[in-house]
Amino acid sequence: MAADVVRRARALLGRTITGHGVTVRITEVEAYGGMEDPASHAFTRTPRSEVMYGPAYRLYVYRSYGIHFCANVVTGPTEIGAAVLLRSGEVVDGHDLARLRRGIEGRDVQLARGPGNLAQALGITLDDLGTDLLADHPDGEHFTGVRLGPEHRRRLRIASGPRVGVSKAADVPWRFWIEGDPTVSAYRRSPRAPAPPP
Repeated sequence: MAADVVRRARALLGRTITGHGVTVRITEVEAYGGMEDPASHAFTRTPRSEVMYGPAYRLYVYRSYGIHFCANVVTGPTEIGAAVLLRSGEVVDGHDLARLRRGIEGRDVQLARGPGNLAQALGITLDDLGTDLLADHPDGEHFTGVRLGPEHRRRLRIASGPRVGVSKAADVPWRFWIEGDPTVSAYRRSPRAPAPPP
């Protein structure tokens, strides 16, 4: 199961996600192995994590630090709870709306850098929890929800490293990013995590 969530996490890099009028190219993700991963919200099954045990390519949204929302793509298989956190991206459409939502002016590279900023730029909230990210939408260009764009076909240089801010399984190298992309966030180790191996 671990290999499956890692494969799907890497496959999300370079793919676009559109949320409420803004489109972001995904540049950084983190994989979480559900009931097999002590760092995952689905390691213990709760009402909050229930959507993670359902079909793949549903949106799992949670509130972080009581302020920001974070967006995750459930990867399946059903009953495992595996998902991928969308950590960073490049806004490729809807820049003015993304700036308004983020309340910032200046470098566009910062608009969707970091998971809370990415969800904010896309306008994602708990109202989007459980969205089918691959569903066909008859309203086409007037669609205002959240969906994934087509799979990215070009070869990318992908780097990997430990996940950010987790205290358990902190050295599992399941954070993946497009090497050299300026929108990728900085690595921050949780102060509660054990010291890294020498």
